[in-house]
Amino acid sequence: MRKRAEVLVMGERLSGSCLCGAVKFTAVPADGEMAVCHCRMCRKWTGGTYMAVACGSSVEFSDEASLGIYRSSGYGERVFCKDCGSTLIWRMQDGSHNSVSAQAFDDPSQFKFTSEIFVDEQPANYAFANDTKRMTGPEVFALYAPEQDPQNG
Repeated sequence: MRKRAEVLVMGERLSGSCLCGAVKFTAVPADGEMAVCHCRMCRKWTGGTYMAVACGSSVEFSDEASLGIYRSSGYGERVFCKDCGSTLIWRMQDGSHNSVSAQAFDDPSQFKFTSEIFVDEQPANYAFANDTKRMTGPEVFALYAPEQDPQNG
């Protein structure tokens, strides 16, 4: 295991799994950053906020037998373990982008918390103390997916 201060080596393939271990994966993070999503769907899906690491299309599963997929919009889907229910990945249906749950990695402490998205949907009963870049839903869609409907993520 890494020490908290150890820096993520860019391009390194990291491993992770669900709570019960039925779903194991590897992925290459795009950078050493973690973002938090406050959208209504992510909050319902995780029971909190979704803390994610962008991994492009690099995710590989060792066995997909326990993998569950829920299509949550016309373009996105949510990947989870059918056995234990662990939240694992939000991804584009075309496979072009995977946002992997930071906490599903074997060592989530290596990711720096840098940004929050859909802050316009964040409930008033919690806030993070970290100094992060904060973006509303329309700002996220304008930057990353201008052709998608921000009301149907």
